[in-house]
Amino acid sequence: MPITIGIPFYNAESYLADAIRSVFAQTYQDWELILVDDGSTDRSLEIARSVKDSRVQVISDGQNKRLPYRLNQITSEARFDLVGRMDADDLISPTRFEKQKNILDTHPEYDLVTTGICSITNDKKPCGVRSSPGVQITGRGLLLGQCTPAHAPILGRTSWFLRNPYNTSINRIEDYELWLRAYSKNDFKVYFMTEHLYYYREEENVTLKRLLTGYAGQRKMYMEYGSLGFNRFEIPLAITKSYCKSFIVRILSACNKMDILLKQRNRDIEDQESMDMFIHEIDQVLRTKVPGLD
Repeated sequence: MPITIGIPFYNAESYLADAIRSVFAQTYQDWELILVDDGSTDRSLEIARSVKDSRVQVISDGQNKRLPYRLNQITSEARFDLVGRMDADDLISPTRFEKQKNILDTHPEYDLVTTGICSITNDKKPCGVRSSPGVQITGRGLLLGQCTPAHAPILGRTSWFLRNPYNTSINRIEDYELWLRAYSKNDFKVYFMTEHLYYYREEENVTLKRLLTGYAGQRKMYMEYGSLGFNRFEIPLAITKSYCKSFIVRILSACNKMDILLKQRNRDIEDQESMDMFIHEIDQVLRTKVPGLD
């Protein structure tokens, strides 16, 4: 059965072509690809429209409505029962969607499946990994980020996203808010894969502005959903800790030491076999030919 893959993009001309190559490199080839422009002012839309394949649809209204709106748009345009996504500046393993689809096909009790992440540098070199093996989802764990599914590697049932749309008033933490809202309705059944099937461009995402926005959103979620995992005495403590994190990242940014946070996010890639596999998969994606792009 076909799946829908969505890539929302905004001013991603340096990366979008390789993200598209990731989809064309998939071992599972029964897909439609929806490329959604969010009002780009660079060559991104031109790159998207240059792809010549009947499975590819390009949507553009010339407006900048932000990521949550575009993710809902992908769901509304999806023609198939499973919908997955990736960010326009990332890469994915050629086996990602085949393996994720197999999980959902064989485990009907789950609505979503996510994977581990391999972080890559701006020049596409693997530099660390992270995943959440064997986690049990709890309200407290979600609030503290201890069992939060990685967002961009998600493949899910289209019906789930239709009944759980993204909140378009939320910026930067739309996934965090969605997970908490779905959990509060007892509608959050996620399968965690330990394999690292998503290549995440880390460096440009660990910035002072992004982190401060995320912490501010986190505090808002503590106030809105804190009762899912905290007692009333713990909520002020959690908010205080969040303010402390904001203060620390300001100090690290001022000292040009943000790389410390990058290192804390991931584990080192300790065995050469894994490193060789990551390098091979990235090379495989980059060598994939796309009609119209090549």
